[in-house]
Amino acid sequence: MGSTACAGGPAIFATIPAMLTCEHIVKRYGAHTALDDVTFTVPAGGIFGLLGPNGAGKTSLIRIITRITAPDAGQVLLEGRAMTADDVVRIGYLPEERGLYKKMKVGEQALYLAQLKGMARAEARKRLKEWFERWEMTAWWNKKVEELSKGMAQKVQFVSTVLHAPRLLILDEPFSGFDPINAELVRQEILRLRQEGTTVMLSTHNMGSVEELCDHIALIDRSRKVLDGRVRDIRRQFATRTYRIEHKGNRVAFANALSYTGELLEHTEGEEYSTARVRLAHDSTVNQVLRQLLPAVEVHGVQEEIPRMNDVFIRAVNANTTVPADMTE
Repeated sequence: MGSTACAGGPAIFATIPAMLTCEHIVKRYGAHTALDDVTFTVPAGGIFGLLGPNGAGKTSLIRIITRITAPDAGQVLLEGRAMTADDVVRIGYLPEERGLYKKMKVGEQALYLAQLKGMARAEARKRLKEWFERWEMTAWWNKKVEELSKGMAQKVQFVSTVLHAPRLLILDEPFSGFDPINAELVRQEILRLRQEGTTVMLSTHNMGSVEELCDHIALIDRSRKVLDGRVRDIRRQFATRTYRIEHKGNRVAFANALSYTGELLEHTEGEEYSTARVRLAHDSTVNQVLRQLLPAVEVHGVQEEIPRMNDVFIRAVNANTTVPADMTE
């Protein structure tokens, strides 16, 4: 299955400056193709979801963007120009597999990581102090990483990732391992960083987070991009012309009144109102359905069912079945 573009998508993207552009990226490992002609744009100043099942190629793509490895073909542009090694300091990357030196003290390690990103030690210490106070981590400064819980260590690594104020922040499963309180802390921080102008690329399997946080997404499956665009446009694109209609009246009368304008999928009796799920016929409109129903029942509300991103993800991946999956990257 090829890329599915949302209606109006290219025109929308054209109005927003691009922070990152991946052009025709190809990556092979021996006989396995991890990425096959992947192209998409990450608009500046928003939160972009990089989605896909395990083994789809997301990790390979992130490694190329962060210059850990190189593509076999294609190029990555940062703000409209080809990336260079010097651009790495403008990126913050939090990998899914966290990596801190367990024997080092927390403060010492955070300072070391900041200096690797080009920060002066004095400036790094100042910013770390502000972060540690805001996140109530000051007591951890002289503890060794091995003394921290998994969640504590992840908070240290998150702070170390964003400390140098990167223009592009790449977060791979940033909520993994966090309790609800700390997950909310990280979520609020991501929103604050976006508000301050940071472009965030979020790779996650949590579709709830995608709906809540992401402005745009790209979905990769079996090494190829299968769709990209605004989250709201993609959800609308996958709508099935299904509506919930609240009403008072007899179920049989309701079903008969639909005539040829729609199909009754489900009907639930309530104490005051009943709820019917109706799928419109191909050439019908909501107004036509209501004109059929109103003489037979008393309608109290109509709401279209827009699919959740979890449903979109499943439908898009299931549709992309022309090539057998190789679940290794």
